[in-house]
Amino acid sequence: MKSTQKYGKKADRALTMWVKLVRAATTMGKRSRENIESFGLTEPQFGVFETLGHKGPLLLGELSKKRLVSGGNITCVVDNLEKEGLVERVHSKDDRRAILVRLTQKGKKLFEEIFTQHAEHITKLASVLSDAEQEELGRLCRKLGLALQE
Repeated sequence: MKSTQKYGKKADRALTMWVKLVRAATTMGKRSRENIESFGLTEPQFGVFETLGHKGPLLLGELSKKRLVSGGNITCVVDNLEKEGLVERVHSKDDRRAILVRLTQKGKKLFEEIFTQHAEHITKLASVLSDAEQEELGRLCRKLGLALQE
């Protein structure tokens, strides 16, 4: 539906881009979330799980920063994953005061199983775009995201 309001060419272009970006991200996020929930994980749990699976053991603060969530939230998510036997807290060898979070053997096994399937799901969702379009969209999203962090 076209807007009947006009705010100037630059503003209209930016607003149209924003609406399209939000709609696409919301729809893709919904489809991704449905897939994640089929594994019995919440989206925040999957995010922590995915980060540890790819980055290895991390301090709670590092994990919080990478997931863009508060320290209290990350603690709750890690507590729940720990209850399931998927992650564990261990003391850092470099600084015994520092606590690292890492995947357990059970967590590593589950990560391998579900992340392969999740990657296939995301690949299917993105397949409406060519390889070049996916790379360009990724580049543009990164550029926008980095600029907005400043």
